[in-house]
Amino acid sequence: MKDRIAILCRELRLSATFAENAVQLSGSTNQEYLLEVLEAEIRYRNHKRRNLHLKQAGFDNIKTFENYQFERITIPNTLTIDALKSLDFIARKENLILYSRNGAGKSHMATALGVEACMQGKKVRFFKTAALVNELTDAKASGSLNRLLKRLSKLDLLICDEWGYLPFDAEGSQLLFQVIADCYEKRSLIITTNIEFSKWNGIFYDDQLTAALIDRLVHHSHLVVFDRDSWRFEHSLMKDSATN
Repeated sequence: MKDRIAILCRELRLSATFAENAVQLSGSTNQEYLLEVLEAEIRYRNHKRRNLHLKQAGFDNIKTFENYQFERITIPNTLTIDALKSLDFIARKENLILYSRNGAGKSHMATALGVEACMQGKKVRFFKTAALVNELTDAKASGSLNRLLKRLSKLDLLICDEWGYLPFDAEGSQLLFQVIADCYEKRSLIITTNIEFSKWNGIFYDDQLTAALIDRLVHHSHLVVFDRDSWRFEHSLMKDSATN
């Protein structure tokens, strides 16, 4: 019986877990039994989908909001911490710009939001911005740019970490602008940066492109400002030794 169920599950493209549950689970009626098996299959598929999304997102490290400190972070009045953590902004296809000096927790917040989005079944991709530009440039050189852009267009959330840490050449700037412009009102962006808007022309070396980029970003964006010192330094061995 079990082997026959497994064969039929493969023909119906159901999981091996479904076959196992069909044998192990029970119900007081046929309908309750069927409901138990189907609900178990849904839970299994959702779990598998979440893990796949996490793997495909490309996070440097998996981080969450557990024990995350929100002190000295300015949330705009268009947003609340609860709304931020529940990802309401993604449903509205809005953006987040996380701004502060290095080490204040921007990347941690961006990653935690991305992980939560994966948990909700959303498609997410995390890039160091320079790495994204390099990937775009390489794709253009190899003739696979359209394929890469198509993959990016299927995302619900694109995270560009360390925005502006390295300047881009003209081609890289134009390709990045193309990605950002394509996201406009279609999907959400999270950008982490330590460079204020007025200095972004030092990243792109093109005033018109910079102005057009900022215009698209700020229209549907929330600016979150971290007014605190580097978390890494505050918890470093060097600081401990310096105070002893």
